Amino acid sequence: MALEFSLDPPVGPVLRDGILGLWTDVSNADGAVGFVPPVSPEDVRPELVRHLVAMAEGRARLLVGRDADGEVAAAAFLTFNAHRLMRHWIWLYTVMVHPRHQGKGYGRQLLAAAADAARGMSGITAIRLTCRGGAGLERFYASCGYKEVGRVPDAIQVSDGDYRDDITMLLPLV
Repeated sequence: MALEFSLDPPVGPVLRDGILGLWTDVSNADGAVGFVPPVSPEDVRPELVRHLVAMAEGRARLLVGRDADGEVAAAAFLTFNAHRLMRHWIWLYTVMVHPRHQGKGYGRQLLAAAADAARGMSGITAIRLTCRGGAGLERFYASCGYKEVGRVPDAIQVSDGDYRDDITMLLPLV
């Protein structure tokens, strides 16, 4: 079953809480989305608010995938560059698929929907994202057409003594 994606959906309490729940559940399933488990919705909420503010200011856009029941199953934020020499590419942040939907191909659907959305944005020629090493994410992104273009060893400290590489991936759109 395919997800139904929407770009820039109106964010009301139901969608906001759906994204908050998704982000919390992904984090607690050890997803590499900026947190280390365990987290509560209150731990995640300030980061979500920062993303929502960026959206309100026109610096970011939200892509949401809903399952057959209309529940938030996947999401990502597409963020514009402020620097005038880098406005031709965007960042893809906080790429999430709910743990109950892992293995269904929804991650690939989300990345394809993000690429389609970016292609529809005037002047955008590429997507960049970063991922945490140690979980095989770079192989997944590579299988979706992204190329590793940079790696900073041990840049992410997950816990005492557990350091991971910060990996930059690029998807050319032209």
